[in-house]
Amino acid sequence: MMVQILLSIVLSFVITAIAGKLLIPVLRRMKAEQSIKEDGPTWHMAKQGTPTMGGLMFILGIAATIFTVGLPQLQAGEFGGVTVFLFALVFGAIGYLDDYQKVKKHENTGLTAGSKFLLQLAAALLFTVLLRNFGYLSQGIYVPFVNVELRLPWTLYMIFSAFVMVGTVNAVNITDGLDGLAASVTLPVAVFYTITAIWWGQTNLGVFGGALAGGLAAFLLYNHYPAKVFMGDTGSLFLGGTVCGLAFALDIPLILILAGIIYIVETMSDIIQVAYFKATHGKRIFRMAPLHHHFEMSGWSEKKIVGVFAGVTVLFCLLALWGVYGRFPI
Repeated sequence: MMVQILLSIVLSFVITAIAGKLLIPVLRRMKAEQSIKEDGPTWHMAKQGTPTMGGLMFILGIAATIFTVGLPQLQAGEFGGVTVFLFALVFGAIGYLDDYQKVKKHENTGLTAGSKFLLQLAAALLFTVLLRNFGYLSQGIYVPFVNVELRLPWTLYMIFSAFVMVGTVNAVNITDGLDGLAASVTLPVAVFYTITAIWWGQTNLGVFGGALAGGLAAFLLYNHYPAKVFMGDTGSLFLGGTVCGLAFALDIPLILILAGIIYIVETMSDIIQVAYFKATHGKRIFRMAPLHHHFEMSGWSEKKIVGVFAGVTVLFCLLALWGVYGRFPI
């Protein structure tokens, strides 16, 4: 099992790295360039014209890996990893449509919020049904640390899962606002899922987690500051799908509170800022939202913000490992 996981990390890294070398020039020729929001930090305008949709490179790396390294599990009828991938791929496709609209119109607006929400909601409900049919869901919500499971009626569980999935996907999307930020924060989350899958004997999910970790590590070769390419909504929505998809496939959705702490804080800072602005008719709590922009406006460099946010995620992922220890102790 360990050899398979290590191979998935290495293969995904290599394929993603090679794909990046080939993809970035193609994106430049296609003029698939990022349009920077005018209401963001003024110095971000220097990023205008950087190629976007770079998430395609790690999507390709992950796909190639799970269908080769994970082939023995597929032949044995274990489809958890592929189901998570296809779920994430639906979100990646939604992101691609959004990116395409932005590139076509040369502005930072793509699909309407309503269209994205309906597409995401449909994907979340379908994924939950598939996981249940494949036997990955217990219809209960495991509570970390206390090692108990709260049983819910199936309808209520569906509502809960849809809310968490759509919320997580969009939270990861919000986090993708600085060079290397979303990838650097999601990398330790991928490692957490991989370790958990190995621990619980879920090889097919472990292969997927390893492929995700390897793909993100390779993507950071091109996305670290100063970024040569952005993942775009294609990549960030796909990552959101993997983050929540693996949590549900491992039947530990509440662990997102810990492993996804940065996504939650980023989203809450945005919600609080908007609510406070409307309630006070123009006053702000943060210098700019989401939170990474607040720190930017406070004088932090992009590298420092990415390093701190990734470090916080590592600590909370270690806490998450402790939280699920009691479920299947070694």
